[in-house]
Amino acid sequence: MELKEKLISSFMAFEERVDVQTELHDVRTSALKNFEEKGFPTKKEEAWKYTSLNAILKNDFTVFPKKENAIEFSQVKKYFLHEIDTYKVVFVDGIFSSNLSSTTHDGIDVCLMSAALTKPKYKMVIDAYFNKIASKDESLTTLNTAFASEGAYINIPKSKVADKPIEIMYFSTGNEAALMVQPRNLVIVGENSHVQIIERHQSLSDNPVLTNAVTEIFAQKRAIVDYYKIQNDNHEANLIDNTYVSQQKESHASVHTFSFGGNLTRNNLNYYHFGERLTSTLNGITIIGEKQHVDHYTLVNHAQPNCESFQDYKGIFSDRSTGVFNGKVFVEKEAQKTNAFQQSNNIVLSDKASINAKPQLEIFADDVKCSHGCTVGQLDETALFYMQQRGIPKKEAKALLMYAFSNAVIENIKIPELKQRITKIIANKLGVKLGFDL
Repeated sequence: MELKEKLISSFMAFEERVDVQTELHDVRTSALKNFEEKGFPTKKEEAWKYTSLNAILKNDFTVFPKKENAIEFSQVKKYFLHEIDTYKVVFVDGIFSSNLSSTTHDGIDVCLMSAALTKPKYKMVIDAYFNKIASKDESLTTLNTAFASEGAYINIPKSKVADKPIEIMYFSTGNEAALMVQPRNLVIVGENSHVQIIERHQSLSDNPVLTNAVTEIFAQKRAIVDYYKIQNDNHEANLIDNTYVSQQKESHASVHTFSFGGNLTRNNLNYYHFGERLTSTLNGITIIGEKQHVDHYTLVNHAQPNCESFQDYKGIFSDRSTGVFNGKVFVEKEAQKTNAFQQSNNIVLSDKASINAKPQLEIFADDVKCSHGCTVGQLDETALFYMQQRGIPKKEAKALLMYAFSNAVIENIKIPELKQRITKIIANKLGVKLGFDL
């Protein structure tokens, strides 16, 4: 049975397993109908022109894990930001792991999506926010909505600052021969509030994994959201990440995406502006090799005046790897005084590596400052020669140039311990010791 038919036939059994409210049932049913009509995206669709899911969908995925495969913290400690204290919401094969997690309801809510979807005390919040900015047309998002039951629920009330970062971790153990999971996260950051969130999906075996994740982020007036996505998985892991960000006036929302591993990674990042004088930041670093594939698809919808958005994506591609950057800035007629910047810079280290870049601007306002650009090239041979002449070995000289190339994005990391961790991952990907910490 093909995966599409397996998912559709499993829907009724899924709803019997979860405690579903009538309103949520209607949302799920409508979403499933959309997926049934559209199916999985293909390269015939403009948004998926450079990325094919055909090879992945041939796997016989288990769509509901049978049970949690218990793991100890010592087995996965290296994947956490263990240098500092954090809240943790951890899932193993799609099932919440209480022994690995550290949640809270003390002033802020850091807990489970399943609780928020089923408990009456959360009903008003779910009615106000769940599935409100997630696409009703994009097939993989609607597939996730149909089966949404578990993930992280984070609610930072008005004028609260989360006292420590929050880690959302998804582990796949290989308990199933091939596993598909569909986590759903909801993040609400109240007026004048601040939160830092780190999200990671990590496979602990070589069995194929397909993760179809959806995250909705709501940044209220003057809220500050720093969201970090660490993607450094093994070569049998596939991630489709759909993130939707709603911003009210004077808010600052940043999403930093670090794509270093996995077989196929697709990041759909969508920003929607609902207030004036707000700032949106989209940063990314991609360093991949072999036959890895990373696709960044971004949209910033400027619908209000006096707003800013900044996109800065760096890519380094070797071997037979493939990168995609498909970014769009849409400026509506009312969005006067918009300042939008979009840049994709890429280094290709192999004749067989490739990058497909498509920066786009659609502007319907006449008093704006918008720019976009893309570069694709190789390392500067003159700079490389200069460094070698001063005693730096060629391999280290290349690594330093590539690190300097991506440093503008690294500098935007607000958590010092995470900045050190990313620096070490980059050094490992480049095959050198950089000889310094940040």
